[in-house]
Amino acid sequence: MNGHGGEEGGPAASSSSVPPPLDWKFSQVFGERMAGEEVQEVDIISAIEFDKSGDHLATGDRGGRVVLFERTDTRNLGSRKDLEAQDYQISRHAEFRYKTEFQSHEPEFDYLKSLEIEEKINEIGWCQTANGALSLLSTNDKTIKYWKVQEKKVKQIAEMSLDASRVVGNGFSGSSTTNGPTPSLPNGCSGSTYLSNDLSFPPGGFPSLRLPVVVTSHEKSLSARCRRIYAHAHDYHINSISNNSDGETFISADDLRINLWNLEISSQSFNIVDVKPANMEDLTEVITCAEFHPVHCNMLAYSSSKGSIRLIDLRQSALCDNHSMLFENHEASGSRSFFTEIIASISDVKFAKDGRHVLSRDYMTLKLWDINMDSAPVATFDIHEYLRPRLCDLYENDSIFDKFECCLSGDGLRVATGSYSNLFRVFGCVPGSNESTTLEASKNPMRKQAQNPTRASRSLSSLTRVVRRGAESPSVDANGNSFDPAIKLLHLAWHPTENLIACAAANSLYMYYA
Repeated sequence: MNGHGGEEGGPAASSSSVPPPLDWKFSQVFGERMAGEEVQEVDIISAIEFDKSGDHLATGDRGGRVVLFERTDTRNLGSRKDLEAQDYQISRHAEFRYKTEFQSHEPEFDYLKSLEIEEKINEIGWCQTANGALSLLSTNDKTIKYWKVQEKKVKQIAEMSLDASRVVGNGFSGSSTTNGPTPSLPNGCSGSTYLSNDLSFPPGGFPSLRLPVVVTSHEKSLSARCRRIYAHAHDYHINSISNNSDGETFISADDLRINLWNLEISSQSFNIVDVKPANMEDLTEVITCAEFHPVHCNMLAYSSSKGSIRLIDLRQSALCDNHSMLFENHEASGSRSFFTEIIASISDVKFAKDGRHVLSRDYMTLKLWDINMDSAPVATFDIHEYLRPRLCDLYENDSIFDKFECCLSGDGLRVATGSYSNLFRVFGCVPGSNESTTLEASKNPMRKQAQNPTRASRSLSSLTRVVRRGAESPSVDANGNSFDPAIKLLHLAWHPTENLIACAAANSLYMYYA
């Protein structure tokens, strides 16, 4: 497992010095398993996403639930303006606490197609916050939902209203008698009219009316309300959703189409990308992921199962049949095999915060692309090269189809992705950086690993020897770490402004800071 970077055009290329490697430490864990505890399938986390401020984190699981966490240490760091004025690294790391959870999706059955639709949350997308309410999108294979979560003051019933010995709100006291003036009732009738309706006036006066008094307490409760449901627009499984920087629209992508939605309109969407051939037998590739550009609302990128990334401009035409840029890494001639196209399939793409670079993850590697240079990636990081001799076994147990996510730091200096045995890798992507850290999703995240030589000094032949040596044992990777394909870290997210990574290991959410 090694990495090598391009020599030009990388992020922060103008930096005069390479930042030192980060020292990662365990921060928090939510839902940690006890020793020997069996994890239920519905509790496995299937999506993680920070909001733009980094003050909230959402996770989705296979049981269709969305769990929200909120940052608790912000108040100790001053106001939001003070936070933004500070350097990227702050003295105290972010801490989170459980906020609320709600059931987003339920299992369904499509009777027309005899198809069972799982409740599993495939992806979560945060929307712009308005009036203090948190808004987000969540999707399973077929249906997207728009949720609004906000605090509401708790109203409780206090004591009953005034007792019979005190003046009540009906306009007269309990000491009134039949000899006194005729009381007026709230409905405009006189007491005598009221008494004529076969009711006798009680001795000692008209009884007081006792009503419950509702008061608003200082307590607040969180309410999650589904504002809109975007359904019946995809024939195939939805693999990704992405909010636009305009705050008004979002896209949803399945295997063959990408649809554009307006957040306020759930009854219709516009098909902007369609790769379905006239004859399905001619189908050669499918869409695997799509994401809006973080700055330009007219641009988006989508990846394919053939390992290519297409950048499209919505201003060119209503149906974006043609791309403005194509990024693909060509295999060396003679190196193709049965597994070539399978491992080339891109499982995730992420834009850098400034939109200048695109990070992509396929089964074997992590690649960083400059959107102004489509000839080759500016940096490539080998993640699973040591598994190449075992691709046949991984194909038989379906591990070769695992979809690992990737993420970038807010400053664009580092990238991260997951691997097997609950490991994840962090790389420095500044030209000249040799940072390469392997961590495990546990309270002791640092794995003992072999010291990697500098990337530039490692030749292809030496890399081959390392790979073969690591592959001799079926349970050990190239750095001597244990390898278990049944335990995998697929989902992770980097805090937008700080060096904090949240990642999912089965039903547990781990956080690490540097």
